[in-house]
Amino acid sequence: MFFAIFANHFIIFQMENREAARYAARGVSSSKSEVHKAIAKMDKGLFPNAFCKIVPDFEGTDSDYCLAMHADGAGTKSSLAYAYWRETGDMSVWHGIAQDAIVMNTDDLLCVGITGGMMLSSTIGRNKMRVPGEVIAAVIEGSQFFVEKMQKYGIDITLTGGETADVGDLVRTIIVDSTVCARARKSVIIDNKNITAGDVIVGLASFGKAEYEDEYNGGMGSNGLTSARHDVFSKYIAEKYPETYESGISSDFVYTGSKRLTDIEPETGMTYGRLVLSPTRTYAPVIKAMLETCRNDIHGMIHCTGGAQTKVLGFVEGLRVVKDNLFPTPPLFRTIQAESGTSWSEMYKVFNMGHRMEIYTTGAAAERLIGISRGFGVDARVIGRVERAEQSEVVLDTCYGNFKYLK
Repeated sequence: MFFAIFANHFIIFQMENREAARYAARGVSSSKSEVHKAIAKMDKGLFPNAFCKIVPDFEGTDSDYCLAMHADGAGTKSSLAYAYWRETGDMSVWHGIAQDAIVMNTDDLLCVGITGGMMLSSTIGRNKMRVPGEVIAAVIEGSQFFVEKMQKYGIDITLTGGETADVGDLVRTIIVDSTVCARARKSVIIDNKNITAGDVIVGLASFGKAEYEDEYNGGMGSNGLTSARHDVFSKYIAEKYPETYESGISSDFVYTGSKRLTDIEPETGMTYGRLVLSPTRTYAPVIKAMLETCRNDIHGMIHCTGGAQTKVLGFVEGLRVVKDNLFPTPPLFRTIQAESGTSWSEMYKVFNMGHRMEIYTTGAAAERLIGISRGFGVDARVIGRVERAEQSEVVLDTCYGNFKYLK
């Protein structure tokens, strides 16, 4: 028995080392430990456990108000969009990239209870030799389309312009980022310090088709794209579009999968390219409706982006977060795992695996929240619970095994 346990731990250790080496070879990190170390001593704002940093209102103005600002973007997803556009001529992928850059900001603000009054500025850096003006126009158009769609659901986002820079010496294709700022009453801020033992966790699905989406969403979001695109897609992309990756990466780690961009995923009927490029789902209409009826029952919210199913560890102390009723793994994530051989334990640290938003609430309120979400075509379920613990940890009970992650 001892030797069996030792062997299992040794195999896991080997897999973790292999995965860490693969990330390093591609110039990325699943933990961003260097970034976290760099900002460890920075002031955490008015609500240290809130999902976004909250700072005082402008000097001399209303002390009842505060400000929230957030910056993020589509990341390396834009590199895959470039390859897909070049391969197929499909300009609509740029609308998706615009949405990615917006939602990665707005849905973080949702987690502190802000659903409107958002001012958004975009920053686009492109290599003009490869990315023509029509692509820039499509990205800007995509931002406008998304904002107009959200306005129909009462989500107030104002586009304030931004910067488009020709930086071919720095950027091989295109990068699309955004910054969002909002002003809100301190009294409406949701602070994750209120997450407590006895809470249940309502997860909102990242996949499927919401009523405000035009097609099936694979659930990818905008995290883990460097791993996903190199692990899923085959070497022909490197040969046809070498500008889509860093030339210093060993060919052993470049586009090592078996899929072509236009191959069809059998369960969804979508091309693998469009499946991975599914625009990051916004939960804004859902969360707005939840806050209007159940704000006092919501103790905390977590947007499962960087860190995926372990994200909550950055916002709780002395709690065990048990997730033992997760959604069935969507086709996209099963494909990534099969193509890459990544351990399931690591998959849950890198990819959302089926839900990207978590609501920490009371058992009595959970069914109401689930009903609201399903009313928008976004599946929801109680995925777990919160317990007291000496050390903060996340415990996943999945069909692939039981995994524990410590803070």
